[in-house]
Amino acid sequence: MKVLIVDDDPLIRKSLSLMLGREADIAVVGTATHGAEAFEMCGAHLPDVVLMDIRMPNVDGIAATRLIKQAYPQVRIMMLTTFDDKPNIQQALTAGADGYLLKTDEIAAIAGKLRPLVEGMGVLDPKVLRKLTAPENPALEELTQRERDIVRLVAQGLSNKEIAAQLFLGEGTVRNNIVTIMEKLDVKNRTQLGMAFYGK
Repeated sequence: MKVLIVDDDPLIRKSLSLMLGREADIAVVGTATHGAEAFEMCGAHLPDVVLMDIRMPNVDGIAATRLIKQAYPQVRIMMLTTFDDKPNIQQALTAGADGYLLKTDEIAAIAGKLRPLVEGMGVLDPKVLRKLTAPENPALEELTQRERDIVRLVAQGLSNKEIAAQLFLGEGTVRNNIVTIMEKLDVKNRTQLGMAFYGK
């Protein structure tokens, strides 16, 4: 497996090169300090995997991922970064990243996560996966199962009467529940309530 390491921190580059270089099935074919350099080196070395940081000078990791995937779609790209916020994760995956790891991982464990990546699997840090699947409105987690069922049906456009029929509740009970739910989620109307659900 040929690996290209892309990071503007020289210590990270050196540590990754040393650790990955000890693996019998991994050859570090080069290191780059920013995305433009990484793109050039992909042309020169055609690595199997690029370990890519996000924040770098000149061309950042997300832009570089997009460029590399357009020119060399067979190259697998593993983001390796400190950024665990949802916008960066989504932008990286949309750009074509095949995996997303955090630098809190032990460097020694990274090799084991590159192998399934090369085999065609997507690899996400568990914290990253939780960020992607967490509801946009954390207060949704505080709702009871019945309240979540009601929000789901509101989001589908059902009336109180239809919700009551589906959940075998009285219409007044549904109405009272919706008032309570809107207070919990700090929303003003049914449209905002539906949007809170679809942010999940």
